[in-house]
Amino acid sequence: MDLNIAIFASGSGTNAEQLVKHFSQVDGINTSVILSNKPEAYVLERAKKLGIPSFTCSKTEFISSAFLKVLARHEVDYIVLAGFLWKIPDYLIQAFENKIINIHPSLLPKYGGKGMYGSHVHEAVIAQKEKTSGITIHLVNEKYDDGRILFQASCDISPEDTPDALASRIHALEHQYFPQIVEDYIRDSTLKT
Repeated sequence: MDLNIAIFASGSGTNAEQLVKHFSQVDGINTSVILSNKPEAYVLERAKKLGIPSFTCSKTEFISSAFLKVLARHEVDYIVLAGFLWKIPDYLIQAFENKIINIHPSLLPKYGGKGMYGSHVHEAVIAQKEKTSGITIHLVNEKYDDGRILFQASCDISPEDTPDALASRIHALEHQYFPQIVEDYIRDSTLKT
C-alpha cells in the first residue's frame, strides 16, 4: 500500500519541489498535497507546475481539529514541513505522532526556537562568529525545534560570509539531504509497524 505525504510550506517552495521530484521517482511514497498558510506563497505556483493538489488555510482553520478531515481527504500518512512557519497544534502532533518531519537551517539545539527561521538564523549564527552551521532534520513535538533529531549535516563559515552566502550553502545541504532522509525515515518507520 502506498503512503502519502503532505508538504506544508510558507515560502517559495524550493525544498517542497525537491521533495515532490524525489518522491515522483520512488515507489510506494507519494506527495498527495501541498499546503501553505500564505495565499501569495510561490510554493503554490510550484505545486501547480508539478501537478500536485494544493490549498491554503487560515490560522483559524489550522488550529481547529476539523482540519484533520482535510488531511484525511488527501489520505495523508506523514507531514513534511518545508519552511512552514506556524507552530503545529497539539491535536495534529497527537494524530500524527512521530509522523511530522521538519527541517531547520541550523545545527540544533543551537539557533532554534520561536522566531528562529530563514535569514534570522543565518544572521544570528554570523553575529555569534560561529565556525560552522548546517541543517537539522527532526521530528516535531509540542515545542519549537525540539523533537528527536534524525540527521544533521554541517558546512564551514568563513569570516567574510554574509547571511545570504551562508543561506545559499545551507539550501544546497537541504536539497542534497532532505528528500532522502525523509524517505529513509518513512521506510524505517513502516518496517517497524
